[in-house]
Amino acid sequence: MSYSAAYAASVADPAAFWMEAAKLVDWDQAPTRAGDAQADGIWTWFPDGRLNTCFNAVDRHVAAGRGERTALIHDSAMTGRVTRYSYAQLQDEVSRVAGMIRAQGVALGDRVIIYMPMVPEAVFAMLACARLGAVHSVVFGGFASHELAKRIDDAGPRLVITASCGLEPGRIVAYKPLLDAAIDLATHKVPRTIVLQRPELEAALIDGRDLDWGEALAQAHPVDCVTVASDHPLYILYTSGTTGIAKGVVHDNGGHAVAMAWSVPNIYGIGRDETFWAGSDIGWAVGHSYIVYGPLIHGCTSVMYEGKPVGTPDAGAFWRVIRDHGVDVFFTAPTAIRAVKRDDPEGRLLAEKGCGKLRALYLAGERADPDTLAWAEAMLGVPVIDHWWQTELGWPALGTCIGLGDTRTRHGSAGRPIPGYSFAILDQKDAELAAGEIGDIALRLPLPPGCFPTLWQRHDHFRDAYLSQHPGYYTTGDAGMIDADGFVHVMSRIDDIINVAGHRLSTGAIEQIVAAHPAVAECAVIGAHDAIKGMIPMGFIVLKSGVQATDADVSREVVVRVRDELGPVAAFKSVHVVKALPKTRSGKTLRATIRSIANGETVPVPATIEDPAALDHIYKSVSKTSNLEVSS
Repeated sequence: MSYSAAYAASVADPAAFWMEAAKLVDWDQAPTRAGDAQADGIWTWFPDGRLNTCFNAVDRHVAAGRGERTALIHDSAMTGRVTRYSYAQLQDEVSRVAGMIRAQGVALGDRVIIYMPMVPEAVFAMLACARLGAVHSVVFGGFASHELAKRIDDAGPRLVITASCGLEPGRIVAYKPLLDAAIDLATHKVPRTIVLQRPELEAALIDGRDLDWGEALAQAHPVDCVTVASDHPLYILYTSGTTGIAKGVVHDNGGHAVAMAWSVPNIYGIGRDETFWAGSDIGWAVGHSYIVYGPLIHGCTSVMYEGKPVGTPDAGAFWRVIRDHGVDVFFTAPTAIRAVKRDDPEGRLLAEKGCGKLRALYLAGERADPDTLAWAEAMLGVPVIDHWWQTELGWPALGTCIGLGDTRTRHGSAGRPIPGYSFAILDQKDAELAAGEIGDIALRLPLPPGCFPTLWQRHDHFRDAYLSQHPGYYTTGDAGMIDADGFVHVMSRIDDIINVAGHRLSTGAIEQIVAAHPAVAECAVIGAHDAIKGMIPMGFIVLKSGVQATDADVSREVVVRVRDELGPVAAFKSVHVVKALPKTRSGKTLRATIRSIANGETVPVPATIEDPAALDHIYKSVSKTSNLEVSS
């Protein structure tokens, strides 16, 4: 089926389209109807179906005679070790880990927090929870104690699974003291923890509460899969809320399994004898969907990487993994490619040995600027495809479906709607805007299978935050436009649309111009308060390695570029050259934090920040009077 035919079918008759897609999943009790509409417009997908997600990701492939096929490749640049697991080996590991978890009293519906680094045991634990019908909540390894405590209190886990440490370039991060502090802070007291002791650091265990992974696993017996209802929660994944209360995004079993089974071959074009690598972390939505569940449910090989795009050991790390493991399609964040481009702008490390049989690169996690896309296309010689989705959605909503024969891309756009999603650009009165006009990006209800049906224990907040602003639509929180050819352009968060003397401007559009300067490796543009104009755009740029021009010269050229393309109405005068931009561990630039600092506020260190020192660069740059400001 072509992309156009698939998309048309998905919006004309969603029930028929997704009932057909549901055949990609093995059901214990096959659904007889696609969905039940709820009062708020959300559908409960495959409501009378029953299944087990772990069975679909592991056991069914063994039963089908594919047990010797490699399921998971773990490549650690931190230890230099590579480990491969066939589907049969994965089944053995996961069934025994499930037995270990069940022995701690974990049963159907109980929550388990997984606080681990990028090690295979983390995948085993996720799948083991799914095997038991327990609900896992993965928290990024090394996350701050007070934030972990919030998640413990909200999820109320019966068990926390952790490791003694995580490995970062040049340092070892001890996890156990962070977990101990979180348990002390939390109101909910976790009765049991299991600790994977890594050779690099042994953690002290608390008698009566903490168990050693190796010892507990040695005593465990393998267990079979537990059947669950389609709408039974598979996992909770927390995102930072603006109220200070973490939002627990819930994804179910049935709809999620169907979305995963459909998306891997149809969006990414991956066959079951091929290898897919999502260069993310299991603590994020990408890691859940496309390191673990998507590739394994489909039955191909998935790569799990413990390392960085640069510094482990250099900017050729990605290309080495792709060559070594025969990766066919690679998925990473634009910030990772920008880091590679910054350290190796001429692509010498790539040119030395190539990129193996890679045939496509997908980018998501933040907006991919056209300059980064063009650089990657030139260096790799394969399609480089920006696509867009959110933790709440669980799988892509915009992109280019190479699995459906579509190859169309447009720089600056995240692509066209994926089958199942219907986009609209709305103004504040819910009127649909014409092509090319910027407004709120919204999705018509119902959302397709795989998207979140609620927030954990906060369905009222779910309705208020996502469904109330534009009735009949899911509000994405992003702003953008649909062009005359149907490409959707995600410009920025709604909060990043700034009003300069009455003119609405997208900071994303300004960033696109700034990023095109040949000396700029990455950038962020925010709206700062101004007594006269209300708001003015302010730029922060990181220069590529080896740039000879002075900071002042580059800043002046950037200002001229923006004013040439947008005109003086942009009031773009201020550019700050910094050593690094503050980002989350998933690669998102912390624009709201930068904006607060630029407005003279003292901000707490965000829990999700990768490098707190990057905040100092912002504070110092905005406090200097020597930064370029071009007069009107």
